[in-house]
Amino acid sequence: MSWLRALNATARSGLTIQRRRLEPLIAFRGAAGLALVVLLSLDIFGPAVAASSAFGAFQAAIASFQRSWRARPVLALLSGGTLAVSTFLGYLSGAHITLFMALIALWAFLAGLAWAAGPTAGVIAASNVAMMLVTVTLPTSVPAAAGHAAMIATGAVVQAGLIVLFPIRRWGAQRDALADALAAEADYARRLRQDPVAHFDPEPFVTARSAATVTRREARRRPAALHGTRGIAERVRPVLASLADPAIGAAAEGPERDRVRELLAAAGSVLDTAAHAVRHGEPVVIAAPALAVLEAPDNSDVLTGPARRAAARLATLLRDVVETAQGEGTTTDTEPLVRPTLVRMAPVVLRAVGKELHSHDSPVLRHAIRIAVVAAVGYLIGFALPFGHGYWVPLASVMVMRPDFSQTYGRAVARFGGTLVGVAVATTVVQLAHPGPYPSGALAVVCAGLMFLLMRTGYAAGSACVSAYVVFLLGMSGLAVDQTVRDRVLLTLIGGLLAMVAYAVYPAWETPRLRNRLADWLLADGRYAAAVVAHYADPAGARRDDVRDAVLASRTARIAWQEALERAAHEPVRHRGLSRSAAADAEEAMGQLGRAAMLMEAHLPSRSTTPVPAARDVADALLHAVERGARDIRQRRVPHWDEVRENLAAWDGEGVPDQVVRSGAGLLLNTLDQLTAALEEEAPRPRPQPAERP
Repeated sequence: MSWLRALNATARSGLTIQRRRLEPLIAFRGAAGLALVVLLSLDIFGPAVAASSAFGAFQAAIASFQRSWRARPVLALLSGGTLAVSTFLGYLSGAHITLFMALIALWAFLAGLAWAAGPTAGVIAASNVAMMLVTVTLPTSVPAAAGHAAMIATGAVVQAGLIVLFPIRRWGAQRDALADALAAEADYARRLRQDPVAHFDPEPFVTARSAATVTRREARRRPAALHGTRGIAERVRPVLASLADPAIGAAAEGPERDRVRELLAAAGSVLDTAAHAVRHGEPVVIAAPALAVLEAPDNSDVLTGPARRAAARLATLLRDVVETAQGEGTTTDTEPLVRPTLVRMAPVVLRAVGKELHSHDSPVLRHAIRIAVVAAVGYLIGFALPFGHGYWVPLASVMVMRPDFSQTYGRAVARFGGTLVGVAVATTVVQLAHPGPYPSGALAVVCAGLMFLLMRTGYAAGSACVSAYVVFLLGMSGLAVDQTVRDRVLLTLIGGLLAMVAYAVYPAWETPRLRNRLADWLLADGRYAAAVVAHYADPAGARRDDVRDAVLASRTARIAWQEALERAAHEPVRHRGLSRSAAADAEEAMGQLGRAAMLMEAHLPSRSTTPVPAARDVADALLHAVERGARDIRQRRVPHWDEVRENLAAWDGEGVPDQVVRSGAGLLLNTLDQLTAALEEEAPRPRPQPAERP
């Protein structure tokens, strides 16, 4: 993609207003907490202290809206506490520009590294740097600075207290995540009726698993419907796929296929009903026709072999899904997925940060270096310009910068557009109406409430609201009233351009890493397939946990590939070894590889099943082949699978009694060959040798 097309695409994405479900009650609670803090601080301490406490309450509310499964009060307290520390250190060094610039650079660098702990930590840390740039203009002495920092923390405590006292739809996010996974599985069942080899995107189940990870205390308090339903639903998907697949399940045409279509439609109906019940906390009411199809006595007569086993297994699993969704079944989660506390997370975060620091090509490290340099340079530029209040330059830069290209450039455009609208409206109101502290505080609360309400619809709308919020809040304390719309918009434009130039000069392109992402996915899927095949070799001694761990690693690698592919699609760089068509073909082949392993997983033998000893050799050959294939992909060579092909040929010579394991192994080899075909066109061609002179 050319630079012109990339800029055009990112600008459109940044200015796009998305249709999202609004949460007015949560927005009102955040605005009410902010209003409470502002009015009390104004009445007791005055405008300057009120502005500080308002920033703490505002930042805590913003943190509670982030995509995180941790308790919202914890996020609010963490955000407000770190902001209080940050601003106090800024107060101490604010009088010395050199020292303050060094502090800003260090804090911005640490904020960039915070992305190693996840997007939520990265967003909160970047917001702390941005707020610190504004709040350090308020105090005049060290005791005053300590008081302002304490009020910032108090604002966060107020927001956390309101979240605890007035919970809105408790466990609602976890219910939605589980319901979305069940609904996605229902849609998959319906698609299998028309396309027996349809793909399934595992992201809803990844999200549901993250939502199901709770602390020990939360595990004792969560609703019964959230105990075990996800685990059972995860076992339904392989059964659906194996029932529909013509190679392992029912025949492609005839009475078997007709019955399978009926079963898939009934399964979709049951899963949809369970999803609705989980989302709204209602009883599960199964439609009589769907129940009749699933429990029809002639299913065992119409279906044969693996299809019959899959149909019986499907009916049992769906019955368990219904029982657990309404809290009546026996939970399968004997040990919940435990989320460590923030204190126990510290060593994990430090290891993740250390790993990024030792990787010179790390996107997170590059982002940390970029944001540190830009924050310091932006502050220096703003200080040197004659407009005053130059913190608008680094404020804009820090808020728009992200580790990837498309978000940084899209947010820069959205920030400028939103700031243009928000600052124009707010400054016009201030200069025409000259509101006093209380009206200014009320207007700031209204802008913050609109920000909370609209922040998930797009960054442009949120930028307009937050820009107006800052203008009214600083106007309440008597600061920045002399600054014009032109000054503020120009400073914001400089900050956005600075962020865009920084990424162009010191980028972290995802496009050259696509081959590594594909190799990681191949390795994860290959290990998953090898674990499944090895299970057939020793059913009595095999551990199902090995297969489960391999499934989770495969999902993680697949999502990492998809995210990387989406980021690379908007980058203005050449493909460097993996074109769009090759990437699409490789993704199709890898999807079929994971699906073939999933089909075999659906029929994993019980401990009493007769072993297939030759499966061990095939599993070992498969594991060695994908490890070598991953190396070949990284080094731009075409992978080959001769070792797997030879073992399967020897296996055929011995005779394999299990139809599922032999058909599944054949599907695995076919999908690996598809991957080779997808990459052959991208392999570097040898240069022709000059002809020898006679």
